[in-house]
Amino acid sequence: MEDKESRPVHTIKRRGIYILPSMFTLLGLLCGFYSLVSTIQGNYEHAAWGIIGAAIFDMLDGRVARLLNAETAFGAELDSLADMMSFGVAPAVLVYLWALTPYDKLGWLAAFLIVAGSALRLARFNVQLASQDKRYFQGLPTPALAIFMASGVLFYSSFDATPSSVLWLILSIALAWLLVSNVRFLSGKDIDLKQRRSFAVLVAILAAVVLLVLDPERVLFLVFFAYCVHGPIMSVWQGQKAARLRLKKRLARAKAKQTAKQTSKQSVEQSVKQDDIDNAD
Repeated sequence: MEDKESRPVHTIKRRGIYILPSMFTLLGLLCGFYSLVSTIQGNYEHAAWGIIGAAIFDMLDGRVARLLNAETAFGAELDSLADMMSFGVAPAVLVYLWALTPYDKLGWLAAFLIVAGSALRLARFNVQLASQDKRYFQGLPTPALAIFMASGVLFYSSFDATPSSVLWLILSIALAWLLVSNVRFLSGKDIDLKQRRSFAVLVAILAAVVLLVLDPERVLFLVFFAYCVHGPIMSVWQGQKAARLRLKKRLARAKAKQTAKQTSKQSVEQSVKQDDIDNAD
């Protein structure tokens, strides 16, 4: 009989997941699903707060994962799927039922553009993650779009105003395009919170928090409207700056070439003069 001790022992490597980051991601997904259900029930303000809650948990899960050194491929995939629900499907259904139903087919097609743009934006982000400049996002981030739309609902509700279907149809199409565009948006990932800052920065942060607490609906809307607009403005400014730099380099090359021609011409003239002097001698 073969000795049991001589047999090879096959060990199975146990695989697991990090609980805390995944729990934050699932809580964000819960908020997104709550937003979707609230929209269907006609509770648009509750739906908007659900999206904002999902954005808060989305911010926390990444920070917690990096803090605990618990970043995994599983966590990244789960986060993308949760983002698709909370920042793609939920805001699209919200804006359709809240503002776009008068347009019927055109309305839900505009909402679908948000869903499709979000899916493409998340897929591109995952593929280009290793090669991206961390200072910028390529295309509008899906959480920014979702919070802008959610805060828009709250902004109108604070005035008891009826949303303009034309305005939100145009905004939906424009924002869907920004999702898949090459327009760059500031990411804020290069900000080092451990670095020493001046006292004025702390005061500014405190003032921003006070404003947010006093009037969250309007402050959130204005802040994220500014964020959505700053990308195209920054791209135009950077494009003009790059064009001026290219023009400056082109003029410098032309000037250098002209100088080289003049130098060459002067050298030829001096050589001819020297030959004439030598012949005269």
